[in-house]
Amino acid sequence: MLGEDTGKVTAMIPTSTSLGGYYHADACRLEDFAALTKQQVTLRDYPQASAAPKNVPVYDMAALRPSLEDAGQRRTLMAEWARVLLSGPGVLVLQSACADTNAIDEATAVYNAIITREKAANGQGADHFAAAGANDRIWNSLQKLCEDAPDAFVRYFASPAIDAICEAWLGPGYQMTAQVNLVYPGGKAQQAHRDYHLGFQTAEVSALYPAHVHELSPLMTLQGGIAHCDMPLESGPTKLLPFSQLYRPGYAAFRRDDFRGYFEARHVQLPLRKGDALFFNPALFHAAGANTSTGIQRMVNLLQVSSAFGRAMESVDRARMSEIALQPLQQAWRAGEISENALDAVIAATAEGYAFPTNLDRDPPVDGLAPKSQQVLLKEAVLNGTDAEAFRTQLHKHAARRRS
Repeated sequence: MLGEDTGKVTAMIPTSTSLGGYYHADACRLEDFAALTKQQVTLRDYPQASAAPKNVPVYDMAALRPSLEDAGQRRTLMAEWARVLLSGPGVLVLQSACADTNAIDEATAVYNAIITREKAANGQGADHFAAAGANDRIWNSLQKLCEDAPDAFVRYFASPAIDAICEAWLGPGYQMTAQVNLVYPGGKAQQAHRDYHLGFQTAEVSALYPAHVHELSPLMTLQGGIAHCDMPLESGPTKLLPFSQLYRPGYAAFRRDDFRGYFEARHVQLPLRKGDALFFNPALFHAAGANTSTGIQRMVNLLQVSSAFGRAMESVDRARMSEIALQPLQQAWRAGEISENALDAVIAATAEGYAFPTNLDRDPPVDGLAPKSQQVLLKEAVLNGTDAEAFRTQLHKHAARRRS
């Protein structure tokens, strides 16, 4: 069908694809998928983008960063990003999303040390959509960076741009998780896929979920990645198929050989610079590219950000992270090294932002409809200069009230 006003093709689903309210791989039609992915982006559609190479809107955050300090301008920019992800090409680049590239270099050194340590202890781990041993992976790189280098963690996640894109898609209280992927020269490409939730189920399990759940799944997660080095095309940046998230039965179709063949023939790749961030709708067909370079070790910190209303893939000890982050956050705040927007960005990446589930007998709402969240407690502790032991006690009492 045609989208209102724009005349653009939006989600196309032949009725035969959804039989009895369920999507079936054998009923998916490649020609419908192709019609969606042949659309073209113009900058008239996304006026705050600086360019749209290969149908991927690019936003220059060095120029746009002041807009994030004004509530109205921030919301306007977030609304544009949400349109890109929902009904547009489904993918965008934030140039210089992380302006402090020294913090990225510090994090890279920490991550390399973690990789060495974990390989010595555990051997080669498994990976998603690629053979074990093809690259190195750090699970829960979020918490591990916080524990190993809290000062670098604070500076790394003090990015209002990353906070804004996460909130644009998921709303407040989102759950940050992260996993480092390091691909060496000669590293092979992944297979085309969609991501969490339904993308991380087998075809048989995915088929058990009704069609409307397939359509809900992409709204619960945002996929992203922060480039830890300059990534020219030969290093294998992510392969993308703009507009492919619009094909609603895509969780049923992405494993089919004809759909994967079309992806390989039509995908695009964009070079990235250190500090750039790529974000996309998890229903977008995508795959890590092959590293054909001779000397680039391609490191990306993959951000998988979940709605407050959903379940994140990884378990993260956010109380522990909050305890660790308190002192460097207080120091940065007292020294004027961090704005309130940047402070909020770090807190959003650190602490639990949603008040539920809880035990309402012990943890009733206070001055509203919900109890205080960890994020509220952490920000109060930063602004009030609460000492570490008192804050630890607050967190432990907060956790005890929430237990059944």
